[in-house]
Amino acid sequence: MQAAKSMVEETRQLLLKAAASRVSKPRRRSIAEFFKCIFLKEEIKMKKSLVLAMAMALGVTASAYAANPFSDVPAGHWAYDSINKLAAAGVIEGYGDSTFGGDKLMTRYEMAQIVAKAMAKGANVDKLAAEFADELDNLGVRVANLEKKADNVKVTGELRYKYMSKEKDADDANGNCKSFENDLRSRIWVTGQVNDDWSYTGMIENTQDFAGTPNSGDEETSFARAYVEGKIGGLNVTAGRYNAFLANGNIYDAKADGVEVSYGDKVKVTGFAGKGTDDAEDGAVSYGNYCGGELSGAFDNLNLAAGYVNFKDMGTDGTDTNVDNAIWYVGADYTMGDVNLSAMYLKGDMSENDKDVTGIDDDGWTAGLTYKGAEASEAGSWGLFANYYDLGGQTYVAHTTDANSFGDYGVKNQGFKGYGVGANYTFAKNIVGTVVYYDTESKLDSKVDDQLVWADLTFTF
Repeated sequence: MQAAKSMVEETRQLLLKAAASRVSKPRRRSIAEFFKCIFLKEEIKMKKSLVLAMAMALGVTASAYAANPFSDVPAGHWAYDSINKLAAAGVIEGYGDSTFGGDKLMTRYEMAQIVAKAMAKGANVDKLAAEFADELDNLGVRVANLEKKADNVKVTGELRYKYMSKEKDADDANGNCKSFENDLRSRIWVTGQVNDDWSYTGMIENTQDFAGTPNSGDEETSFARAYVEGKIGGLNVTAGRYNAFLANGNIYDAKADGVEVSYGDKVKVTGFAGKGTDDAEDGAVSYGNYCGGELSGAFDNLNLAAGYVNFKDMGTDGTDTNVDNAIWYVGADYTMGDVNLSAMYLKGDMSENDKDVTGIDDDGWTAGLTYKGAEASEAGSWGLFANYYDLGGQTYVAHTTDANSFGDYGVKNQGFKGYGVGANYTFAKNIVGTVVYYDTESKLDSKVDDQLVWADLTFTF
C-alpha cells in the first residue's frame, strides 16, 4: 500500500511538470488503464478517489475550460470533470473520431513515450524510468529528438479578406473622387527557438488584389518580417525587420528595419532606432531613419507613457526633399471593467532642408473609447470602439488608420480631424469580422474630406 501511495505521488509530480512544460499530448485510453501501466503490469481495479486525485494534481477547475470533447463520455459520467480537466491540460487525447475509448488498454510502449517526453523536459521520474528501462532504451533518443524539434519550430497563419470604400470630396477640377480596395491577404508566421532566451520570427505575406481589372489575379508575395527577440542581461531586445508601432500608431505604424531595447516591468524604459521601410521599396516615398525612446508605467488600471521620436531624411514622391521631424508625445489609458478610455497629445517640429516648416499645425491630440472586444479564441465575443482625431500635419509620419487622404511622409501632410467608429465580432473560433466607418477632413482645407468604410473578415490558424 505504501508503495502504491509513493507511486501516486510520483505520478502527481509528473503531471504537474508535464502541464507546466506543455508536454505533447500522450495517448491515455482511460484513467484506470493509465494507473494500471504505472503499477507495473497488473490489472488493478482503481477507485474513483484515485481518478479524481489524478485530475486534481493539475490544479485547475473544469469550469475554466470548454465542455468535454469526447462523445462517449456523457456529462453524467462519474469521471466527467476529471477527464475534462486532463483533456483541457493536454494530458490525454482520444481517437480521431472524437471518442475517448475508456475501455481500451494502453500499452507499455505508449506509457514509455509519456515517460520519455517527461524526461526530455527535465522531470524527475526515476522510478518510472526504471520500470520502463527496456522501452526507453529503444525509444528514448528518438522521442527526445522529435520533442525537441516539435517544440523548437511553430507555424501559424492568418487569412484576411478586406473591402474598403473611400469617397473624397475635393474642391478641385476633379470634383468628388471615389475609390475602393478589395483584396485577400495571407500571412504565414514561422517562430523558432534559438535557445532558452532567444527566438526567431519570420513572416511571408501574399496579397491578391481584386480591385482594378476584374479577376485580374494580380498578387504580390514578400518576406515581410524577419527578426529576433531575446534578453541580454536584464534588457529585452527586438532586432531585425518588424512592425514598428510608435505612440500607439499615432506617429508610425509600419514596417521598419531596426532595433528596440527595453528595461523594466511595471515601469519600463524603451529605446529604439531604425529605418522606415514599408513604402520605401516602391521608390515613391521614404520614411527615412528614426530614433527615440519612451518611458511608460502600469499602475493597476492606469497606463502612462511619454516619448520622443526623431525622423531624419524623409522624402516625398521620390524627390530629395530632406525632411526632418522631431515629435514629442504623452499619453494615458484607463480601464474600468469592460470600458477603456485613452488619450494622447503630440507636438511636432518639422523642417525641410534645415528650414522650419510653417503653415502646418505642429500639435494635435486624439482620444479613444472601447467596450469589450472580440477575442479570436472565444466565439460570440464582440466589441465596440470609437476614436476622435485632431492631428496637425507635423504630428504623424505613417498613421495607423487609413482615415485620411491628406498627405503623408513629410511636408505634404495637411493634418486631419474627425472621428471613427467600429465594431468587431467573433463568428466562430478564430474567425473575426470588423467594420469601421471614418469621417475626416483636412485641417488646412475643410472642403477636402474623406468618408471611408472598412470591412474585413480574418481567419487565424
